[in-house]
Amino acid sequence: MTKKLGYSIMGIDPDKTVKASGKDLRISLKKTTEVCRELRGLKLEDAKEMLEDVVAEKRMIPFRQHKKKLGHHADKLRDYKWFAGGYPIKVAKRILGILKNAEGSAEYKGLDADKLKIIHASVDMGPKLRRFIPRGFGRSSPKYEQLTRVQLVLEEVSE
Repeated sequence: MTKKLGYSIMGIDPDKTVKASGKDLRISLKKTTEVCRELRGLKLEDAKEMLEDVVAEKRMIPFRQHKKKLGHHADKLRDYKWFAGGYPIKVAKRILGILKNAEGSAEYKGLDADKLKIIHASVDMGPKLRRFIPRGFGRSSPKYEQLTRVQLVLEEVSE
């Protein structure tokens, strides 16, 4: 029996909104949280442009919460007035795919893709992959990999 995964946003108009999600992605939970924080409130075209710039290493994502042991980049993050940041390329590629999926769903619904705005972007922990690494003398060590779930909701706004 599989559990149906719902969205964490309630009370949205289904005629003006589009939902898209990525389930059990092999990407960093912490980096995904930082990227989704930057995406909230952006228009679809601006978000896609930002993620493409991150993949091309032209634009950094400021890390506000998960920033321990990160190098400071004051010259590259001057616009944000933030110092810790990075280029989460793998995360940006996955979220860009989810945004393209949402854009296709919007076109199918008859919504205008130029007026779409990200109103909800959340990240949750998925299941853990549990494995074991064989060691010497008949022992083994556990190896865990945390999977990530991403939910995006876009709404058509009138300008």
